[in-house]
Amino acid sequence: MVGCNILLSQIPEDGKINMVSAGKEVPESRVREEYSRIKKLAEVPPSLRGWTVDGLKVIRELRKPRFSLQELYRSDSDLRNLHPRNQNVRPKIRQQLQVLRDLGLLEFANPGNYILK
Repeated sequence: MVGCNILLSQIPEDGKINMVSAGKEVPESRVREEYSRIKKLAEVPPSLRGWTVDGLKVIRELRKPRFSLQELYRSDSDLRNLHPRNQNVRPKIRQQLQVLRDLGLLEFANPGNYILK
């Protein structure tokens, strides 16, 4: 017997696509648009994907479309706890911002400032 233990509460919002919202069917075009937006995450190598998703989750927890690198640095202890073997958390945060930019999930507004798409 094969089982699977997926903690739905741990899946970032970007990994969830609503097909029904408030009891109403979401238009197919919207579902496809959301899928197209996040399917790029599958292009990230598995060895980096955990960091990428964790970084995106921390960004989403800021609950605002514009944010700064300094705001993300305030969450470095959370990321350090998730990735205890990494001794270079802040450089990793910057690297993941570049990955998310390259995937089209955020854009660089100006040095140290970002816009979530």
